Amino acid sequence: MDAVIFDLDGVLVDSEQTWDEVRRSVVAAHGGTWRPEATRAQQGMSTPEWARYLVDTLGAQLSTDEIANTVIDEMAHRYAEGPPVIDGAADVVREIARQWPVAIASSSPPVLIHAFLTACDLTSLVPVAVSSEEVAAGKPAPDVYLRAAALLEIAPQRCAAVEDTTNGLRAALAAGMTVYGVPNPHFPPDPDVLGQATVLSAITELPSAVRTAR
Repeated sequence: MDAVIFDLDGVLVDSEQTWDEVRRSVVAAHGGTWRPEATRAQQGMSTPEWARYLVDTLGAQLSTDEIANTVIDEMAHRYAEGPPVIDGAADVVREIARQWPVAIASSSPPVLIHAFLTACDLTSLVPVAVSSEEVAAGKPAPDVYLRAAALLEIAPQRCAAVEDTTNGLRAALAAGMTVYGVPNPHFPPDPDVLGQATVLSAITELPSAVRTAR
């Protein structure tokens, strides 16, 4: 293994519930109807993908650009006093970065990725941060992971990925990476997909796990 690539939401930042809450409220405020499967369906989608989903599938009466901007603006507002960083996550990134190149491959828009890096003083330690807005397809497609590996100039097969949801795990597996799963307690991943990863009970277990696998 020559690099470690982190997902953001649910792995480093406890934000999956916030995304869900904000999208639900925006859909309700603009004439749409939430569906039981909507939360899991959107996990891993890029911004253009989930914006289309909110409009075309859930019926929100806004354009895709309008609904994307509305949701992201509210998320940025929620982050104004600092993103909800998971306990120990920033220290894990620092520890990993002392031994391997690190990157972030996230479905969050760039503004929220950079808000996390700035708040945790990690910008200089994370040379690559890719949003699925910047690739052709969001997770479960492997594009965002493949792009991160390419920017690190390391073969995907030599990278480890850290994920928490079904679609994220599928994306990293499809990229051919060694995958560490930290199951999201609010939205547990599919056991069959999680079974293809090395499962950790908390992000703080990652440094010892990757050293053992080295």
